[in-house]
Amino acid sequence: MTSARIPVLPRGVRLHFDKVRGQNVLLAPERSLFLDQTGHAILSEVDGRRTIADIAGHLAVKYNAPKDAIANDINEFVEDLANKRVLEFTDA
Repeated sequence: MTSARIPVLPRGVRLHFDKVRGQNVLLAPERSLFLDQTGHAILSEVDGRRTIADIAGHLAVKYNAPKDAIANDINEFVEDLANKRVLEFTDA
């Protein structure tokens, strides 16, 4: 996976805040995935226009962390979501 790919939430998939549980959730047809703070931070940046590298750069500044480490974490996270078919990619 390259950092030039653009993550996109496919049709029918969205971020949601579950008020009952007080937790962020990724809702998809017939499934929901509870998100920790890291997962929510990453998916909050997914807008269908920015690459993984762009998202990593923004989060590195926001959290004062090394961009390479954040990019690796993002790549692993989005690859897992893509394998679960709740995230897709387009090329930059």
